[in-house]
Amino acid sequence: MNIIDTTNAGFEAWFQGIMKRGGVTDEGLGQTVNRIVRDVEKRGDEALFAYTRQFDGYDLTSQTVAVQKEEMERAADRVAAVDLRLLERAAKRIEAFHRHQIQTDWLDASEEGIRIGQRIVPLERVGLYVPGGLAAYPSTVLMAAIPARIAGVEEIVIVSPLRDGEVHPLVAAAALLSGVSRVFKVGGAQAVAALAFGTASIPRVDKIVGPGNAYVAAAKRLVFGQVDIDMIAGPSEILVIADGKTPAPFVAADLLAQAEHDELASAILLTPDRAYARSVSDEVTRQADLLRRRTIAVRSLERYGAAIVTADMTEALSLANRFAPEHLELAVENPDALLPSIRNAGAVFLGSYTPETLGDYLAGPNHILPTSGTARFSSALGVYDFVKRISVLSFSAQAFQRYGSLARRFADLEGLEGHGRAIGVRMET
Repeated sequence: MNIIDTTNAGFEAWFQGIMKRGGVTDEGLGQTVNRIVRDVEKRGDEALFAYTRQFDGYDLTSQTVAVQKEEMERAADRVAAVDLRLLERAAKRIEAFHRHQIQTDWLDASEEGIRIGQRIVPLERVGLYVPGGLAAYPSTVLMAAIPARIAGVEEIVIVSPLRDGEVHPLVAAAALLSGVSRVFKVGGAQAVAALAFGTASIPRVDKIVGPGNAYVAAAKRLVFGQVDIDMIAGPSEILVIADGKTPAPFVAADLLAQAEHDELASAILLTPDRAYARSVSDEVTRQADLLRRRTIAVRSLERYGAAIVTADMTEALSLANRFAPEHLELAVENPDALLPSIRNAGAVFLGSYTPETLGDYLAGPNHILPTSGTARFSSALGVYDFVKRISVLSFSAQAFQRYGSLARRFADLEGLEGHGRAIGVRMET
């Protein structure tokens, strides 16, 4: 793991490069995804099933694309009792956290003759993209479906590619636990398009959430506006600020936990203690040899990882806010003292015994987080992502008389004669 000083020549250019990694969509990939999305929009199920056969290697029909309830229950029954209890415990913690995010209607009638307020209305139908293939992600099901259910979404549907010809038992169990309505055996850009436009078999949704590969991310970007989306997920990342008091093996393990995701993942340590930076780097080298995904982790760290030696903790905090990481660990003696200085992060993990892995699975806060610097302006997925706000206004005749002339003057200032006339006809009666 490289050790870099912020005073080194070229540090700024290197740091900018890390922040921009994965930010440019390959032109060829974009063209491919556009072709797939437009084809599904035009031909519906016919295109959806053709691409499933081409990319995923199995055949579907309108009768077999949905996972039947009995099939879901059979798959879930194969989950070991101890693992089912684990999923249940995680679900309870996730639900408890997200219930704090519930918003309610409000109406202000403090001024005579005027009522203004806001209704909180859940989306009717949402689509959850759950990655499939060689791995299973029941945690993604829980993190996406539970907030949607709490928000009051009427129908929650999952799209996920098959593994070994059937829905994964863990995904099935998580879907049943979290209140998912239906599961469909499709994935990739074609599944995103099916959710966005609807087909004879796949219902059109109001919003698509959940992570996916580059094809899924490109498809979500393309259909935004036709439907809402949560975010464009980029490569995973962690940034650790350390004062040298947390054992080096702890920090090294946390850096490797992100680096093993994929070769574009970024794992960075910020510390003013050069000797500590060396200790963490040595630990990373030692622990990397213990990983089955060592090759991926090493390539990630070589390209997008480093132990950065800062002038002091103030500079470390400044760099962290510029990076706006998905995961930010404050591995310091007094993390609460630093927390008020953090403006940009998807999630903040306080202290030596709060590794990012806890947040991935069962701490409670959502693990679907903004990446690639978008934590500057966006937040973790939550209940508020599954509702919309509708403004409500009511003026009595007397209240209208108090404000009508002012509104008409505003319309005149903007040159909108019709707006002014809508006021005038009422003032003349």
